[in-house]
Amino acid sequence: MLPNQLASSSFAAYPPEARQLAVKQIALLQRLPLAFLPLLLRELIVYDWKFPAERADLGRQFTYLGTLAAGPFQAAMSAFAQLKLARELEQTDWVNSPAVFSEKLSAHLWATHQIDAFSAAAVDYVQKASAPPRSGDDAAALPTHRLGIAIIGQGVAKNDYRLFRKLRPQGVYFTQVKHTGGVQVLLDAVAARAKAHPVAYGHWYIDGGHIDDASLTVPEAITRISYDALSAPRATLQNRMQKTYEAAVFDPEAFRTMLAQIKPEEAGLNSGGDSVLNRFQLSLLTEGSGTQVFATTFVQWAAREALRRAQPLTLVTRFAPRQRENQMNELLAEHQRKPELDPQGSLIDADMGAYYTWVNQQRLPGDRKSAFLAWFEDHSEAVAIAPALERDKRSDAPIDLADLIARIA
Repeated sequence: MLPNQLASSSFAAYPPEARQLAVKQIALLQRLPLAFLPLLLRELIVYDWKFPAERADLGRQFTYLGTLAAGPFQAAMSAFAQLKLARELEQTDWVNSPAVFSEKLSAHLWATHQIDAFSAAAVDYVQKASAPPRSGDDAAALPTHRLGIAIIGQGVAKNDYRLFRKLRPQGVYFTQVKHTGGVQVLLDAVAARAKAHPVAYGHWYIDGGHIDDASLTVPEAITRISYDALSAPRATLQNRMQKTYEAAVFDPEAFRTMLAQIKPEEAGLNSGGDSVLNRFQLSLLTEGSGTQVFATTFVQWAAREALRRAQPLTLVTRFAPRQRENQMNELLAEHQRKPELDPQGSLIDADMGAYYTWVNQQRLPGDRKSAFLAWFEDHSEAVAIAPALERDKRSDAPIDLADLIARIA
């Protein structure tokens, strides 16, 4: 089937909201070239489980395409339309399986040396259709500036590793932070922001351990994810992964496809509640590498994906000790035994994870006004980054963690 043959009935298998949007935009979809349309449908088919920021981005794409006159529209799609596709691609069920089509398209473009032309066209399209504004007032639409907090080093009593070497040049390195009740102090600051600026999926807490700590209060207004809370889904995936690794012939492509086809209910994420968050958590475990077995990797990847997809105003990440490096079979058997933890190695992982989280936060609109805090849990070291703070400075003056977070929150 070709795009101009699309009908409302073509989207009968789509989830309700996705189907409604597809039918509404069907006249536009019928005009798009086959080398482009399934890539758009890949985003549309999961519309029901997208975060508000993702829905807004898809909406901007439809607005951009729908408002182009005939000439500019043809020019915008010409590079895609000129790509030569195999007949096998036309016969693919690209409406209901756009992800499968995308994989086959990629392989075809590489094999026929058309990948450079496609990549150039895709970059140009994204820049015009959905790139965020980068003007001096790029944060004007945000209700407040973005704030990222990274808590690292849980369980480390003594450390000789030079922390925050990547972050120190960006802000002020504090050496005498008074931190009594530090984690709760930071969560209270996040709670205040969530109360002042109630935005759906706007405030997050990602924990590499468990959130159900009797000594902590995490407000309901904050979107919460934890590594331990996903122990059952992780065990299910680890069992499947272990069987695949133990097979006589390991097929990476089949392995990836197996993970991509797992549904939330199959992984134990069918307890009702938030279907958008359930899908997001499943994607962390099926699309991330190492997120199933390493707590630090899980937190870093979850932070990256939350920033990329949900674009929150506030994001707190708390890194916990991960299990030690081991053979793959041993790593995947984590749920069958008590893993040996590596707090010191985890601290080094988390230090780099904090830096990458800051980098990813700075890629979002409002980066000029955003703030970031990285704190060595239960210790006096921290780095604070904010427009009002000097760069590449050191402070040895005592300061309460509550006062420090108040300065940038």
